[in-house]
Amino acid sequence: MDDTCPVCKTAEIVCGKWTLLLVRDLSEGRSRFCELERSLQGISPRTLSLRLRALEEQGIVERETYPEVPPRVEYVLTAKGRALLPIIDGMREYGDHWLRADCADLAPAGTLA
Repeated sequence: MDDTCPVCKTAEIVCGKWTLLLVRDLSEGRSRFCELERSLQGISPRTLSLRLRALEEQGIVERETYPEVPPRVEYVLTAKGRALLPIIDGMREYGDHWLRADCADLAPAGTLA
């Protein structure tokens, strides 16, 4: 990997399994661990915990713990995390346009759909 290449450095962050889906879900606002676990069907609690911790260390997610009994923990995107939302929007647009079942009709002649 080229440490001077911004594309490489960004890919290192966003290509982690579940990362973009976590950012997508957190784009709607604060979420608790159990809410994220429910929305990301197939993620194990251990993996979710590890991904959230890694995103916290990278400054993409902030963890807020409330002094209640039982303790309440919520996760929220930081400004750095919200800056990833245009990437997710672009992926959504690409998928809507090129990856739908009927997208073969949209591809220009001589290209792969």
